[in-house]
This record gives sequence, C-alpha cells and structure tokens, in this order.
Amino acid sequence: MNDAASVLLSVRAEARQLVAPDYAVLDGHIEITAGSKAEAVQSVAAAVDRLTAELGALGGVPFDHESHRRPLTWSVYSASTHEERYHDKETRRSEPTGQVLATAALRLTVRDLDLLDALSGVLAAHQDLNQASVNWHVDWDNPTWPQVRAAAIRAAIGKARDYAAALGATLQQVEHVADVGLLGGETGGHDARMVPVHARALSAGYAGEPGTSALNPVPLELIATIDARVRATGVSLPAD
Repeated sequence: MNDAASVLLSVRAEARQLVAPDYAVLDGHIEITAGSKAEAVQSVAAAVDRLTAELGALGGVPFDHESHRRPLTWSVYSASTHEERYHDKETRRSEPTGQVLATAALRLTVRDLDLLDALSGVLAAHQDLNQASVNWHVDWDNPTWPQVRAAAIRAAIGKARDYAAALGATLQQVEHVADVGLLGGETGGHDARMVPVHARALSAGYAGEPGTSALNPVPLELIATIDARVRATGVSLPAD
C-alpha cells in the first residue's frame, strides 16, 4: 500500500464533567383519612392551602409556562379519594374500615437553592405531607454543556489519532461529527437521540427518616457522547 492511501476512521468518544444542579424537583402527596368523603376532601384542601400559603411566604408561586424558572414553584397535579380497607385475618378478605382516604399529589420545583433550608423546615412541619422523591437537574442551556460537548469532540479526535498512528498514517480532516446513532450502523433497539448528552446524579440524596427526603444539592455528571468520522492519509501497513 503506498503512502497516498487513505482510510476513513469511525470513532465514538465520551466526555464527562461534574456540575452543581440548577434546580430540584420534589414530589410528594398530602394524605388524610376522615369519616366521610366530603370531610376528607375538605381536610386535604385545607392542608394544601396551608402549605401553599407558607410556600408563598418563601416567594413560591403556582407553576405555569411563565413561572417555570421562578425561584420556587408548586403545582397540585392530581387528587383522589378511596375507601380505606384492611385485611381481615379471619375472613382473609379486604374489609372497609368505614373511613375515606383523600390524597393530593404535589410537585415543588426549587431553583433558588438557598431556599432549601427554609423549605425543609416548612415541609417537616406538615405531618400530613409525605415526600416521595427529590431529583436534581441541570438545564439544557447550562453553560457547561458546550464545554463537555467540545471535550467529547477532542476525545474523538484523540482516539482517531491513536488509530492513525497504528496505521502509520496522519489525520487529514474531520468529515463528520454527530450524536450517537446519526451516522448509522446502530444495531441496538434504543432511541439514539436520548444517548448523546445527559446528566446523572451521583448519589440518591435521601435522608434516613422515612417519609422525608434530604434537600442537600447532589453533584451531577454531564455526559456527552459523539460519533465522528476522520480521514487519515499516508497509510503504511508494516510487513508481516
């Protein structure tokens, strides 16, 4: 093979970087049992009003398309009631207790992380509130994303340079850079558009006490994965 020969190198590379979260999402529900459906619903509504009033004192507002990047937002996105039942050991059947259970599901979004301590105190004071989860997120336009994507491209070029060196060649030009799967050849059944860039929490962020979630910001790992095709020239394979 002469020195003018060229080869197209296809590589996949990844870059990672730790960042602080931009916001937290807390999911939970207020649950109250009463002697009638009307009483249970009224009690849950009153509890929601008390909680949202305290959130308002912290600057919280209802979540909508205009307020979604405010420091603190809340939404009550579902409510339900059902007859409370218990398992009778003698009859081995589910029997009604005569009580009605009412539930309202809530979601809080906190962007001003300096509010977390005060918010923890508010939530802890509401005995009828059960916190289901706390999840930490990074915005799609976080300024670190361009940095980690650029690092993934540099990593791809570095990998291609290693391959070229093994062939006795030198890199000539980058012909394609794409999100994973967009250059074709994927054999897996996943949606490749979901793979290239994402943020991953490095710890669960839960407190030990049942029903209470820790409000301690968890570092997130931004991950960018790209596919690239790089042209190398001067391929000179060594003789056997």
